[in-house]
Amino acid sequence: MQEKMLYKDAGVDIDKANLFVDRIRTITKATFRKEVMSSIGGFGGLFRLEAGKYNNPVLVSSTDGVGTKLKIAQMMTKHDTVGIDLVAMSVNDVVVQGAEPLFFLDYISTGMINVERDIKIIEGIVKGCQEAGCALIGGETAEMPAFYKDDDYDLAGFCVGVVEAEKIIDGSEIHVGDRIIGIASNGIHSNGFSLARRVLFEKGRLGVDDKLDELPHSIGMELLRPTKIYVKPLLNLIKYFSIKGIVHITGGGFVDNIPRILPKTCRAVILRGSWDIPPIFTIIKKMGNIDDAEMYRVFNMGIGMMVVTTEKEATEVTERLENLEMQAYAIGFIDRKDEDQPPVSFI
Repeated sequence: MQEKMLYKDAGVDIDKANLFVDRIRTITKATFRKEVMSSIGGFGGLFRLEAGKYNNPVLVSSTDGVGTKLKIAQMMTKHDTVGIDLVAMSVNDVVVQGAEPLFFLDYISTGMINVERDIKIIEGIVKGCQEAGCALIGGETAEMPAFYKDDDYDLAGFCVGVVEAEKIIDGSEIHVGDRIIGIASNGIHSNGFSLARRVLFEKGRLGVDDKLDELPHSIGMELLRPTKIYVKPLLNLIKYFSIKGIVHITGGGFVDNIPRILPKTCRAVILRGSWDIPPIFTIIKKMGNIDDAEMYRVFNMGIGMMVVTTEKEATEVTERLENLEMQAYAIGFIDRKDEDQPPVSFI
């Protein structure tokens, strides 16, 4: 008699997937807001938008991943921080438009479900959602043995936020004379890792456990510093100050991200030396023989977020950020842009 085949024989373990969902159901409840109407495990997450709370609500959405930073997590078998990165990359994009993140969904794809590892990932996502004040209301875990090696995985996230239509921050109110406040990053965050890995591990022949004098811990631990979540401090600023534009410094660095909020008649002038550049960027620059232009187009260079405000309020904004435990610097200003000038200049 021919032996019967099971889905498990093809590499997909439904029972293990169900166990994983059962294990995370309690963990995720820690993120729930009062508007959440469902629990993890349903076909869709339910979230009630309080009609009386808004006059003219606009939903703002963002989706992103963590990129090849996951390679570092896998090399170190340390998976408790990349979930924070996943949340940060989306909620930081939502808040720059003045929106409060409401809920988040995750997607984990892997060669084989590893319950303990994947719970660590979810715990990081929960921590990120709590820091951002949004609810984790659903997700998907896909076991794809023909697509990934057993221990490989990838992450994607999706966030929805809300803002009053008249309070959307899009940079349209930016004028010559406005000031740029930079908020410190937590290292590389989640962009530029393909270059960083090539420089450090291939050209520099370093390992994740190696230590350098410039760093307080190993290369691997430095690279795994989780992306900083700026949601609550920025929402506080928006409430009390005239915030004309906010820039999340992600892929594209200074060069490609700042122009996304600038009126065509304006340019951003960045003052070199006005903030502290973390040692990891200096190490990568020197070891890879990378010029400044490339560094500022690939990495955040120590500034994870920029805020554009009036000259009058710039000092107060900086002081408020410091009081909110965000390291902030006056890093530049808005000037008139001539036709032949680039939108971002460094002096």
